Amino acid sequence: MTASTDPDFRARLAALNAKFAATVPGTMDKIAQALAACRDSASTEGTAPSAAALHQLHELLHGVAGSAGTFGFATLGQEARRVEQQVRTVMKEGAGWGSIPAQVERLLAWAARDASAAEYD
Repeated sequence: MTASTDPDFRARLAALNAKFAATVPGTMDKIAQALAACRDSASTEGTAPSAAALHQLHELLHGVAGSAGTFGFATLGQEARRVEQQVRTVMKEGAGWGSIPAQVERLLAWAARDASAAEYD
């Protein structure tokens, strides 16, 4: 019997998916907090957030991008990766922050509605 047809395997995978799903709201809250920190540091330091604030936002998005697809949240992972890459560009180039807050807010709002949805709207 292969792993994909083994009922115990399927049950363990479903349990892991459910465990990941339970962490999504908390992770999205952490991303919202990191975005707020970026905004705070941007308002005090000029147009680009501090390196520390950007790093925190990047790390959280990177974590979602790397794990979401594994646990049945492919679209969430793809969108987190897209925004993560833009944050990485700001970290490297020091420019381009202006459009990122709205994109993070959109990701957060979408995830709050249904983080497992296949369509990103």
